[in-house]
Amino acid sequence: MGKKAATFLQLLKETGMRCGEAWQLKWTDLNPANRTVNITPEKGSNPRVLKVSQKLIAMLNALPKKSEKIFGDGLLRAHRNSFMVQRKRLAKKLNNPRLLKITFHTLRHFKATMEYHKTKDILHVQKVLGHKNIENTMLYTQLINFEEDEFISRAAKTVKGARALIEAGFEYICEMDGTRIFRKRK
Repeated sequence: MGKKAATFLQLLKETGMRCGEAWQLKWTDLNPANRTVNITPEKGSNPRVLKVSQKLIAMLNALPKKSEKIFGDGLLRAHRNSFMVQRKRLAKKLNNPRLLKITFHTLRHFKATMEYHKTKDILHVQKVLGHKNIENTMLYTQLINFEEDEFISRAAKTVKGARALIEAGFEYICEMDGTRIFRKRK
Protein backbone atom coordinates (compact mmCIF):
# COMPACT_ATOMS: atom_id res chain seq x y z
CA MET A 1 0.00 0.00 0.00
CA GLY A 2 1.04 3.54 -0.58
CA LYS A 3 1.17 6.09 2.24
CA LYS A 4 -2.24 7.55 1.43
CA ALA A 5 -4.01 4.16 1.22
CA ALA A 6 -2.30 2.83 4.35
CA THR A 7 -3.24 5.96 6.30
CA PHE A 8 -6.84 5.79 5.06
CA LEU A 9 -7.15 2.13 6.13
CA GLN A 10 -5.56 2.82 9.53
CA LEU A 11 -8.01 5.69 10.07
CA LEU A 12 -10.99 3.47 9.23
CA LYS A 13 -9.68 0.71 11.49
CA GLU A 14 -9.09 2.96 14.50
CA THR A 15 -12.25 5.06 14.27
CA GLY A 16 -14.87 2.92 12.56
CA MET A 17 -15.97 5.94 10.55
CA ARG A 18 -17.68 5.53 7.21
CA CYS A 19 -15.36 5.79 4.22
CA GLY A 20 -17.26 8.88 3.04
CA GLU A 21 -16.75 10.55 6.42
CA ALA A 22 -13.03 9.74 6.29
CA TRP A 23 -12.70 10.94 2.68
CA GLN A 24 -14.27 14.32 3.58
CA LEU A 25 -12.02 14.80 6.63
CA LYS A 26 -10.31 18.20 6.71
CA TRP A 27 -7.02 19.16 8.31
CA THR A 28 -9.03 21.37 10.69
CA ASP A 29 -10.84 18.23 11.93
CA LEU A 30 -7.56 16.84 13.23
CA ASN A 31 -6.24 17.80 16.67
CA PRO A 32 -2.74 16.29 16.94
CA ALA A 33 -2.13 17.69 20.43
CA ASN A 34 -5.15 15.85 21.87
CA ARG A 35 -4.86 12.97 19.37
CA THR A 36 -8.50 13.43 18.33
CA VAL A 37 -10.46 13.55 15.10
CA ASN A 38 -13.74 15.46 14.73
CA ILE A 39 -16.08 13.48 12.52
CA THR A 40 -18.68 15.31 10.47
CA PRO A 41 -21.42 12.72 10.04
CA GLU A 42 -23.15 11.50 6.94
CA LYS A 43 -26.38 9.52 6.58
CA GLY A 44 -28.03 11.49 9.40
CA SER A 45 -25.84 10.09 12.15
CA ASN A 46 -24.36 11.95 15.11
CA PRO A 47 -21.16 13.98 15.00
CA ARG A 48 -18.41 12.63 17.23
CA VAL A 49 -14.89 13.22 18.44
CA LEU A 50 -12.72 10.11 18.66
CA LYS A 51 -9.27 9.47 20.10
CA VAL A 52 -6.67 8.03 17.73
CA SER A 53 -3.20 6.60 18.16
CA GLN A 54 0.04 8.54 17.93
CA LYS A 55 0.94 6.20 15.06
CA LEU A 56 -2.09 7.42 13.08
CA ILE A 57 -1.33 11.07 13.89
CA ALA A 58 2.19 10.55 12.51
CA MET A 59 0.81 8.84 9.38
CA LEU A 60 -1.65 11.68 8.81
CA ASN A 61 1.01 14.35 9.34
CA ALA A 62 3.25 12.62 6.78
CA LEU A 63 0.66 13.17 4.04
CA PRO A 64 1.08 16.20 1.75
CA LYS A 65 -1.07 19.19 2.68
CA LYS A 66 -2.09 20.21 -0.84
CA SER A 67 -5.79 20.62 -0.07
CA GLU A 68 -8.03 21.50 2.86
CA LYS A 69 -9.06 17.83 2.82
CA ILE A 70 -6.62 15.35 4.32
CA PHE A 71 -6.93 12.85 1.47
CA GLY A 72 -7.12 15.47 -1.27
CA ASP A 73 -9.79 16.48 -3.73
CA GLY A 74 -9.85 13.28 -5.80
CA LEU A 75 -12.82 10.97 -6.05
CA LEU A 76 -13.42 8.30 -3.41
CA ARG A 77 -14.47 5.94 -6.21
CA ALA A 78 -10.99 6.12 -7.76
CA HIS A 79 -9.38 5.48 -4.38
CA ARG A 80 -11.69 2.50 -3.80
CA ASN A 81 -10.89 1.06 -7.24
CA SER A 82 -7.17 1.33 -6.54
CA PHE A 83 -7.70 -0.47 -3.23
CA MET A 84 -9.64 -3.24 -4.97
CA VAL A 85 -6.83 -3.76 -7.51
CA GLN A 86 -4.24 -3.97 -4.71
CA ARG A 87 -6.49 -6.29 -2.70
CA LYS A 88 -6.95 -8.60 -5.70
CA ARG A 89 -3.18 -8.68 -6.32
CA LEU A 90 -2.51 -9.53 -2.66
CA ALA A 91 -5.21 -12.22 -2.55
CA LYS A 92 -3.66 -13.88 -5.59
CA LYS A 93 -0.10 -13.57 -4.25
CA LEU A 94 -1.05 -15.06 -0.86
CA ASN A 95 -3.48 -17.53 -2.42
CA ASN A 96 -6.15 -16.29 0.00
CA PRO A 97 -9.51 -15.56 -1.69
CA ARG A 98 -11.01 -14.43 1.63
CA LEU A 99 -9.08 -11.17 1.24
CA LEU A 100 -11.41 -10.32 -1.64
CA LYS A 101 -14.25 -9.95 0.86
CA ILE A 102 -12.54 -7.10 2.74
CA THR A 103 -13.95 -3.67 1.93
CA PHE A 104 -13.58 -0.26 3.53
CA HIS A 105 -16.89 -0.92 5.27
CA THR A 106 -15.53 -4.17 6.77
CA LEU A 107 -13.33 -2.05 9.02
CA ARG A 108 -16.43 -0.34 10.45
CA HIS A 109 -17.81 -3.74 11.45
CA PHE A 110 -14.39 -4.69 12.85
CA LYS A 111 -14.26 -1.55 15.02
CA ALA A 112 -17.79 -2.14 16.33
CA THR A 113 -17.04 -5.76 17.21
CA MET A 114 -13.73 -4.95 18.90
CA GLU A 115 -15.19 -2.04 20.90
CA TYR A 116 -18.01 -4.25 22.13
CA HIS A 117 -15.57 -7.02 23.02
CA LYS A 118 -13.39 -4.55 24.93
CA THR A 119 -16.17 -2.72 26.81
CA LYS A 120 -19.25 -4.99 26.72
CA ASP A 121 -21.16 -1.69 26.38
CA ILE A 122 -23.39 -1.51 23.31
CA LEU A 123 -24.24 2.15 24.06
CA HIS A 124 -20.54 2.99 23.89
CA VAL A 125 -20.34 1.28 20.49
CA GLN A 126 -23.40 3.22 19.34
CA LYS A 127 -21.65 6.47 20.31
CA VAL A 128 -18.41 5.49 18.53
CA LEU A 129 -20.26 4.66 15.31
CA GLY A 130 -22.48 7.74 15.57
CA HIS A 131 -25.71 5.79 15.28
CA LYS A 132 -28.95 7.40 16.44
CA ASN A 133 -30.72 4.04 16.54
CA ILE A 134 -29.35 1.18 18.66
CA GLU A 135 -30.80 -1.34 16.18
CA ASN A 136 -28.29 -0.15 13.57
CA THR A 137 -25.48 -0.67 16.06
CA MET A 138 -26.65 -4.22 16.69
CA LEU A 139 -26.28 -4.96 12.96
CA TYR A 140 -22.64 -3.88 13.08
CA THR A 141 -21.63 -5.54 16.30
CA GLN A 142 -20.85 -9.21 16.05
CA LEU A 143 -21.69 -10.54 19.50
CA ILE A 144 -19.18 -13.34 19.28
CA ASN A 145 -17.51 -15.17 22.10
CA PHE A 146 -13.78 -14.54 22.06
CA GLU A 147 -12.48 -17.82 23.45
CA GLU A 148 -9.33 -16.56 25.03
CA ASP A 149 -9.91 -13.44 27.09
CA GLU A 150 -6.55 -12.45 28.49
CA PHE A 151 -6.24 -10.00 31.34
CA ILE A 152 -3.62 -8.08 33.22
CA SER A 153 -4.36 -8.04 36.93
CA ARG A 154 -3.21 -5.58 39.58
CA ALA A 155 -3.80 -5.17 43.31
CA ALA A 156 -4.20 -2.00 45.37
CA LYS A 157 -4.13 -1.58 49.14
CA THR A 158 -4.78 2.17 49.19
CA VAL A 159 -7.41 4.48 47.72
CA LYS A 160 -4.63 6.29 45.85
CA GLY A 161 -3.47 3.01 44.30
CA ALA A 162 -7.03 2.01 43.37
CA ARG A 163 -7.64 5.43 41.78
CA ALA A 164 -4.46 5.11 39.70
CA LEU A 165 -5.53 1.69 38.42
CA ILE A 166 -9.02 2.89 37.51
CA GLU A 167 -7.55 5.89 35.68
CA ALA A 168 -5.31 3.44 33.77
CA GLY A 169 -8.37 1.53 32.54
CA PHE A 170 -8.52 -1.29 35.09
CA GLU A 171 -11.86 -2.46 36.45
CA TYR A 172 -12.51 -3.40 40.07
CA ILE A 173 -13.20 -7.12 40.56
CA CYS A 174 -13.25 -7.90 44.28
CA GLU A 175 -11.50 -7.47 47.62
CA MET A 176 -9.46 -10.16 49.36
CA ASP A 177 -7.63 -9.80 52.66
CA GLY A 178 -7.92 -6.00 52.55
CA THR A 179 -6.52 -5.78 49.02
CA ARG A 180 -8.60 -4.64 46.06
CA ILE A 181 -8.15 -6.70 42.88
CA PHE A 182 -8.43 -5.08 39.42
CA ARG A 183 -8.17 -6.34 35.86
CA LYS A 184 -7.86 -4.98 32.32
CA ARG A 185 -7.96 -6.79 28.98
CA LYS A 186 -4.59 -7.14 27.25
